[in-house]
Amino acid sequence: MGSGNMGSRREVLGIGAGMAALGLAPGLASRAFAADRKIGDAAADRKIGYAIVGLGYYATRQIMPNFAGCENARLVALVSGTPAKLEQYGSEYGIPPSYRYSYDQFDRIRDNPDIDAVYIVLPNSLHAEYSIRAAQAGKHVLCEKPMATSVAECQAMIAASRKAGKKLMIGYRSRFEPYNRLAIELARGGHVGPTRLITAEHGFPIQPGQWRLDKALSGGGSMMDIGIYSLNAARYLTGEEPVEVSAVESTDRSDPRFRTVEDRISFVLRFPSGIEANCISSYSSAHNGYRVIGTQGWIAMEPATPYVGQTMTIRKDGVTAPRTLPPPARNQFAGQLDHLAECILKGTTPIVAGEEGLADMRVIEAIYRSAAERRHIEMTA
Repeated sequence: MGSGNMGSRREVLGIGAGMAALGLAPGLASRAFAADRKIGDAAADRKIGYAIVGLGYYATRQIMPNFAGCENARLVALVSGTPAKLEQYGSEYGIPPSYRYSYDQFDRIRDNPDIDAVYIVLPNSLHAEYSIRAAQAGKHVLCEKPMATSVAECQAMIAASRKAGKKLMIGYRSRFEPYNRLAIELARGGHVGPTRLITAEHGFPIQPGQWRLDKALSGGGSMMDIGIYSLNAARYLTGEEPVEVSAVESTDRSDPRFRTVEDRISFVLRFPSGIEANCISSYSSAHNGYRVIGTQGWIAMEPATPYVGQTMTIRKDGVTAPRTLPPPARNQFAGQLDHLAECILKGTTPIVAGEEGLADMRVIEAIYRSAAERRHIEMTA
């Protein structure tokens, strides 16, 4: 998930916050909400309706405001265990009371035809459950990364969406960010010669009291949160899957933040072409960047994957210079929301479908295993 404080464990899960049925019956609510659209507004008619599941920081500060920049997606419903949040954000975004659901009411989204897709923005341990339930309710799913907490959960999510005939996409927002897209093009295209080495480092000093520090909710520490950016970058910059993984963990267990999760993991990925990626995931140091090193120079992104402010520098033929792109028509958040919408409308497959999340989780499990067993892990198909 995106970094940021999402409140206490009780608030996130909405423990004891079941709500009574709200407002109009589903059919009447649908017609009432549809009446809010401008008659004959073709743009509104073709927009895919999203329900946001989980109203923490990332959802309310990053995702929801960016629907304003979407061409094919719109916000139509909210799901939360906190009635006050449903009231606050429902009022702010003009969501009718009958389109605001508690977690106990989640399965009722089946009866709301204005909800085409759901965006799961919950703690990692809840991704699989709510993604599967959304698919069973006949909805397409966009799920935050990491996709789940195990390979088995990822496989179950993919199977549920396939059975329902619905799309499953994972929230890898950097794949819709212009500098990262350019870095992929340049790296795979041999702009600085064939890639020989990649370094990728992501970390931040985490504050105590977050659900991410509770393994029961997060499934792990920095690797499941910020380290996935290093891992995914290595994979998308090479376009390959690693064949060998080795990792070393460094965690101060006397630090109360790390009672159940890891702090830093250094890991090395080796790819079929011979490329090696040296990566860092950390909850105690601040860095965000990667470098693609080829036979003729390098491509550096620092910062590489923040919400805003990506910076690219290229060294080639003995010259080091910045590479600047014009502002995009849509930022990475609107881009990913629209991408799933476009895939739904056109019947195409997302570039970051469930299989992409599964691939990352396979490597994450190997990283944890390598660190625990202190040996190299060979990846099998």
